[in-house]
Amino acid sequence: MSLRSTVDFLLHDWLAAGELSARPRFADHSRETFDAVLETCERIAREKYAPFNRLVDTEEPRFDGEKVILPAATKQAWDAYAESGMLSAAQDYAVGGMQLPYLVEAAAGVFFGTASISIGGGLLTVGNANLLMAHGTPLQKEVFAANEFNGRFSGTMCLSEPQAGSSLSDIATRAVPDGEGFEADPLGPRYRLKGNKMWISAGEHELTENIIHLVLAKIPGPDGKLVPGVKGISLFIVPKKLVDTEGQLTGERNDVALAGLNHKLGWRGTTNTLLNFGEGKFPVLGQPGAVGYLVGKPGEGLRCMFHMMNEARIGIGMAATALGLAGYQASLDYAKNRPQGRLIGPKPGSGASAAGKDPNAPQVRIIEHADIKRMLLAQKSYCEGALALMLYCARLVDEQHTGSPESADEARLLLEVLTPIAKSWPSEFCLEANSLAIQIHGGYGYTRDFPVEQYWRDNRLNMIHEGTHGIQAADLLGRKVTMEGGRGLQLLAARIQATIARALQEPALAAQANALAGALQKVGAATKAAWATGDAGDALANAVPYMQAAGHLVLAWTWLELLLVGEGSQGASAGLAFEGRRRAAQYFFRYELPKIDAWLAVVASRDRTCADMPEEAF
Repeated sequence: MSLRSTVDFLLHDWLAAGELSARPRFADHSRETFDAVLETCERIAREKYAPFNRLVDTEEPRFDGEKVILPAATKQAWDAYAESGMLSAAQDYAVGGMQLPYLVEAAAGVFFGTASISIGGGLLTVGNANLLMAHGTPLQKEVFAANEFNGRFSGTMCLSEPQAGSSLSDIATRAVPDGEGFEADPLGPRYRLKGNKMWISAGEHELTENIIHLVLAKIPGPDGKLVPGVKGISLFIVPKKLVDTEGQLTGERNDVALAGLNHKLGWRGTTNTLLNFGEGKFPVLGQPGAVGYLVGKPGEGLRCMFHMMNEARIGIGMAATALGLAGYQASLDYAKNRPQGRLIGPKPGSGASAAGKDPNAPQVRIIEHADIKRMLLAQKSYCEGALALMLYCARLVDEQHTGSPESADEARLLLEVLTPIAKSWPSEFCLEANSLAIQIHGGYGYTRDFPVEQYWRDNRLNMIHEGTHGIQAADLLGRKVTMEGGRGLQLLAARIQATIARALQEPALAAQANALAGALQKVGAATKAAWATGDAGDALANAVPYMQAAGHLVLAWTWLELLLVGEGSQGASAGLAFEGRRRAAQYFFRYELPKIDAWLAVVASRDRTCADMPEEAF
């Protein structure tokens, strides 16, 4: 089953994307326009991304003392992506957008991710611009966001610092008012920033006219000291090059300097940088400090930045999924064509119960071996299930923005609960899929002669960036399942129960329905048990196993949803596609879902094995 046919099934047979055209925002669209967008993106990915995936991995970004140099193919891919209009696909017509459903935009993105995640698309640029559309002033939207949507500018998010890592409350970058009348600048209250940021993806390059950094910094109090904790964090637009109120470059370079490039395990085609703000290398108007324009109100920077972070987290889940799918397709093709070994059968003349191999028999393709099928089924169940989950989340985004007030609020809450799972579950299990893809290739998979080792290296990042695995797990168990009195988790449980009720009407699905019902009950009980003492230390000591179990519950639910769609259109290909889904779902329910018992056992008992391990005993 091709990636395109899988996407079409999920969009139209399951998520009913065509029904969105009945909503005023999407009234100009239809199945035909959705298909045209997917075909365009699939073509660009095939022509401008896939052929250069290995090139950008081996020709890493380098700094020649003045600028960062990337392969020409990276610039060509960026230009093609920008010219396609996908940077503003979901935006209003008024700002040059296409007013496409986010569901279609997300589906189109999987083609770029499978072709070359390392070259990258517009993830951070679009997220940066979307944040400004939500929290910026009208002029900030016009000058910065609009030029990001049209591809003239690109964007970053600058959170982490060398001494703080993921602990944003400990950031030390300072922002002080830029002299008298600093509040009167038409682009926003103007500040001077000084500090260092690390792990900044796409922080320096020559792909666009300008780079728009969104920087978290603290404004000192009257005593000159930084406010401790996250409440003192504000958000600033810090362009690499200064612009006027028309969005034109003034010719003045801002005081943002590249301090170094990080040399990474994977994602090598995307620059990852250390940036110094306000160190004096490029003094602006003769003064030190990088010029930044306040977004929103002082002290509300983290609230604004979470608009971009949550969007990026769903994007990272899709990136992990795309890499898993790429490895699955590569190992499936290899397994179909690699002859090796012979099947085990009765030994000649020794009776049917004696197993052996006939050395005179011809070799078989490795896909005929049961263990190869096991590894392929595992990959299919992880990756196609993850793709379905990611598109379901994208559909919730559309519901949040265009649904009735009640359905929009439900979509908001469901996204709150599902976002940490959508980011982290594919990052863990599609990485495992990439490991299985290497295993299927055997020793060849461990070499650079085949692409699967690169897919694994690229995917290993996704458990780390945009909030590590542990941070997402603590967010899920520590905040999301308890927020608003647990209403989000209750909504998710109600949707799962509705699926179970439908499946129980289908005799062929009764076993899976009952297994899912049992898993739902166990996750609910473990959630209550984790918080039974009211001690966050007890509850969160096993947050990652909780997230793994919750993720497996959600993926099992997703697979049961897909089985309820049935075979769809008639024909041999549709029947084979359904059989593939049925077998993948069966694998997940029989081989994967039972794992939640072990994960939830330590959660429910508030096991302190890890938390209480003495440091000295290591």
